[in-house]
Amino acid sequence: MKQRSTLALENITVEFPTRNGLFCALDNISLNIEKGEFVALIGHSGCGKSTLLNVVAGLVKPTRGVVFLDDQVVDAPGPDRAVVFQDHSLLPWLTVEENVRLAVDKTTPGKSKAERRDWVMHNLELVQMTHAATKRPGELSGGMKQRVGIARAIAMNPRVLLMDEPFGALDALTRASLQDAVMAIQAQLNNTVLMITHDVDEAILLADRVVMMTNGPAARIGEDLAVDIARPRARLAAMDTAEYAASRHAVVHFLHERYRNPVDQAA
Repeated sequence: MKQRSTLALENITVEFPTRNGLFCALDNISLNIEKGEFVALIGHSGCGKSTLLNVVAGLVKPTRGVVFLDDQVVDAPGPDRAVVFQDHSLLPWLTVEENVRLAVDKTTPGKSKAERRDWVMHNLELVQMTHAATKRPGELSGGMKQRVGIARAIAMNPRVLLMDEPFGALDALTRASLQDAVMAIQAQLNNTVLMITHDVDEAILLADRVVMMTNGPAARIGEDLAVDIARPRARLAAMDTAEYAASRHAVVHFLHERYRNPVDQAA
């Protein structure tokens, strides 16, 4: 029997009951992601990207199909899958260190208090936030809060990191800084990452593959594009390559020619 990929989505269909009958959000989606691979999921609003991410997270149960993580069925949330949302979801009454430690305490009960604190500070160092360990979220900028959210997620030492438009609410300069931070962290930790984005350049810069979704309802995977740019990637150098230009053209063509925004089509 052929061994499955680290993360294997097999024939995932998701239907929701409505007043007018069943609404099919995702139709028969299969996707394989290998250990250490960074996959970006892109498509127009309403194509089911977040629904698919929530299926992997165990927050939504598929109507049909199965998700496997290291050959184990995924059917509920678990610490082996950490999620970074667009909203950082930090607890405002806790400090930065305490917010990260909350996740560490839940996922590493066998470590001593000193070991857990060292692990918290190690992960804050990865996102360059040790200087703000004693601050509370209200004292931080949006980008700093998201760095802490990323530290909290990777501190769980998950087998898969799930990111749902983590930089969507940030300004361009902060977004670029966090993209660079994620690339550096992924290079160091060799995380397996599935990230949702609406940003074509972000997808190509960060990902090994860009998976493009068709429009909903009954969305499917329309194209799975390998991004053939060597790692480690420096932003400006990568953007100047022919491979970057070719990948960008392919994604833009898919989104704006083959599968235009349904709102634009109706206009």
